Amino acid sequence: MRKFESQPGFTVLAHKLALDPNTQATNRLHSHAGAARAAYNWAVAHVTAVWWQRKAEQSYGITGDRLTPWRSWSLPALRKAFNAAKRTDERFADWWQENSKEAYNTGLAHASAAFDNYAKSKSGRRKGARMGVPRFKPKRTARLSCRFTTGAIRIEPSGRHVTLPRIGTIRLHEDASRLRALADAGHLRILSATVRLERGRWFVALQVEQRHELTKVTRPDAAVGIDLGIKTLAVLAGSDGTLGKEPNPHHLERAQRQLRRASRVASRRQGPDRRTGQQGSKRWEKANRARNKIHHRVANLREDTLHKLTTRLASAYGTIVMEDLNVAGMGRNRRLARRIADASFSEIRRQLTYKTRRRGTRLIVADRWFPSSKTCSGCGAVKAKLPLSVRVFECDACPLVLDRDDNASRNLAALAARTTTSTGTGVAGDLDPTMVGSNPRGADHKTRTNRPRRKAGTGRAGGAIPSLRQGRKRETVNRTPDRAPHPGETVTDHPDRNAGIAETS
Repeated sequence: MRKFESQPGFTVLAHKLALDPNTQATNRLHSHAGAARAAYNWAVAHVTAVWWQRKAEQSYGITGDRLTPWRSWSLPALRKAFNAAKRTDERFADWWQENSKEAYNTGLAHASAAFDNYAKSKSGRRKGARMGVPRFKPKRTARLSCRFTTGAIRIEPSGRHVTLPRIGTIRLHEDASRLRALADAGHLRILSATVRLERGRWFVALQVEQRHELTKVTRPDAAVGIDLGIKTLAVLAGSDGTLGKEPNPHHLERAQRQLRRASRVASRRQGPDRRTGQQGSKRWEKANRARNKIHHRVANLREDTLHKLTTRLASAYGTIVMEDLNVAGMGRNRRLARRIADASFSEIRRQLTYKTRRRGTRLIVADRWFPSSKTCSGCGAVKAKLPLSVRVFECDACPLVLDRDDNASRNLAALAARTTTSTGTGVAGDLDPTMVGSNPRGADHKTRTNRPRRKAGTGRAGGAIPSLRQGRKRETVNRTPDRAPHPGETVTDHPDRNAGIAETS
């Protein structure tokens, strides 16, 4: 299938709008989302049934061409099989005509993508965690969504309504007159619309092809270094020497008292039981809605805070420098996991990535092993060890005494002048050679040696912290090996932001 390419001068964007549907529109939205879920479950059963059949035949000694043929999970094959079965299958025969064809196509497309991800993950062609076999989506916990790619999809001239196929005209919670004006002027074309139930209300995401308009930033020649943290969400150091701090609102921490109370009420109700198939009582559903309402408010407040922060930074500075944090490793710290999740470090980077691209500015992502906290922002000397409990940086080569977060943000801001690439770089090969040799000992020597365990041979697997000249290394979980380490292997400790991760040379 040919990949979609936007017109010259246009960019593919998405505008997410809140809906205020009436009772009739709400029922139709639920019907289309339920049809997508039913089509997904049908596709999973359609494909996996052959897998179990072939496994049973092999147990009987049947091999070769005598086995049941495989069923393709490509979208055209699933669509053809579903169209042939929907009129006779008792699960769809009575009601499939009530919904748009796009609802069933949405479920089939999601099933095809799920099987592709599973196959690629099993063969090692997909990055990230291993994907399992696609499973059925239960009715109570499945996320309700449906995507429309054909039919009448438009914003009405009033700017307060949107029209979707088979669902009709739905009122918008906000005014979309600006988008309608861009469409009338030929600067915007709607490609698809996705409706989804999120946090208790319906949203529509309009994927559009919009004319690219660069917005001039306030200070295009200035750079800012961002050091993310828990106590202070972000410490901002400008290239002109200014320092600023963005306080962490701790939305989840503030709501813990209400969440505990709501969870205690829900735990005393008769909830659902997956083992016995028992459904939750009406009183449990009411208590669960009250608890979810608190979670939804926390998520909305967090989203508003992060969008305001990233928009302010992307519209003010021409260059933004931040760290490539190992958020997954940090989340394994049981004492800080909840606060790290509440801070949403990965979401800040994601938003800055696309917002800087829209404005034509530069986002530099420092390498994960760049010692921003251990490096002196005054003379460039690198400490061999700086525990996380030490909150004040004291340089051993010069009289600089500074808060460690302020020192890290200044080092990140200075990194912009030494980085030659334009977007998203690791700093290993882009630094000034004089900076690399600032400390002959630095962070490329071992800082700690673990006492060997009784059943672990002579030590634990690990590696030395690479110098700034070295490239990025392969990451492995720091666990006890079955062999003794090779000569030259050492154990490292990265207390700042790489908990649970070590490097091997």
